[in-house]
Amino acid sequence: MPTYRPAPVRFVSGSGSRLVDDAGREYLDFLSGLAVTSLGHAHPAVRDALCHQAGTLLHVSNLFENAFAEDVAARLDVLIGDGTPAGGKVFFSNSGAEANECAIKLARRFGGHGRHVVVSAYNSFHGRTLATLHATGQPTKHEPFAPMPEGFRHVVYGDVDALATAADPTVVAAVLVEAIQGEGGVVVPPPGYLADLRALCDERQILLVLDEVQTGLGRTGRWFAFQHEEIQPDVVTVAKALGNGVPVGACWARADVADVFVPGDHGSTFGGQPLALSAAKATLETMVAIDAPALARDTGAYLAAALGRLPGVTGVRGAGLLLAALLEQGLDASEVVRAALEEGLVVNVPAPGVVRLAPPLIVSRQECDEAVAILAGVLDKLVSAAGGSGGVAS
Repeated sequence: MPTYRPAPVRFVSGSGSRLVDDAGREYLDFLSGLAVTSLGHAHPAVRDALCHQAGTLLHVSNLFENAFAEDVAARLDVLIGDGTPAGGKVFFSNSGAEANECAIKLARRFGGHGRHVVVSAYNSFHGRTLATLHATGQPTKHEPFAPMPEGFRHVVYGDVDALATAADPTVVAAVLVEAIQGEGGVVVPPPGYLADLRALCDERQILLVLDEVQTGLGRTGRWFAFQHEEIQPDVVTVAKALGNGVPVGACWARADVADVFVPGDHGSTFGGQPLALSAAKATLETMVAIDAPALARDTGAYLAAALGRLPGVTGVRGAGLLLAALLEQGLDASEVVRAALEEGLVVNVPAPGVVRLAPPLIVSRQECDEAVAILAGVLDKLVSAAGGSGGVAS
């Protein structure tokens, strides 16, 4: 179905931070399948886990015990607790949208009838199911599918006062927010924003749900982006990097919240099946072994500094290896991305005037230098064509 624009290239293989198309040409992958392949392509630990499990047991449904579920859930619980068990429980899904669906249903079950509203932010992205689409604060995406499911309110991201006004505890069950708005353009909230949300939710006995689908598992330089503010959410959703390319998601909730679900309240035929969780187990083990957050911090700082020196770049925002290069007025980010792809670099445009970079966390500084050199050549030509100075950005 025509839900995506025609693809400009067909990739057929990959290794580490590099992709190869059907003509044999090599590219640097600085998008990671939308922040998914954080260990790079064809990582041997994930490959071996999948191959072994494919020859052992693929699927039996959640009517039976699962050899991986408790292990992977426990590993996630420790990472959410930043090294110590956080004391929560996990529901496994197939995607981030499904993990957010679980969180929304959990919030409604926790709040009870009449206290079902979820407050989220404008410019957010939480998925494309009808419920998660309405939670997504982008009205232009709602219009073709109206009427949307009821029970959602939106406020300006980063504005605690606006949230306080909207979060009426007589009807609101939860606040759903991204620690950094990835699809919105790698938008970082003001310092203290998440801590203020935590305090507000505590005061009003509202659940704080952190959508860490894009930011989780080391991407921003901590295991989870909310840890930069030293808070503990009530619910955390995870996906993308969890399987390093295998479709798997998870909704974690503190135990007393998770326990409002009873058998029959929620489920998934494929959620948490052995093949997917074998990949998740291998991915998490490897991320811990290589200290993925430290790699993201160190390489991210190096890459951000280099991006900030490029012609036509007015600023860089983000954290770790989730970065956005902000372009000066008059430059078309889509044109930058198109020209970069022609030169062998994969990046994308999440918002007007923004080029997003989310390379694998195992990317080298040499590969960062290669990527920046490609962008420098592209931007220099476009700045010159636009009549700009082509000089170094501040």
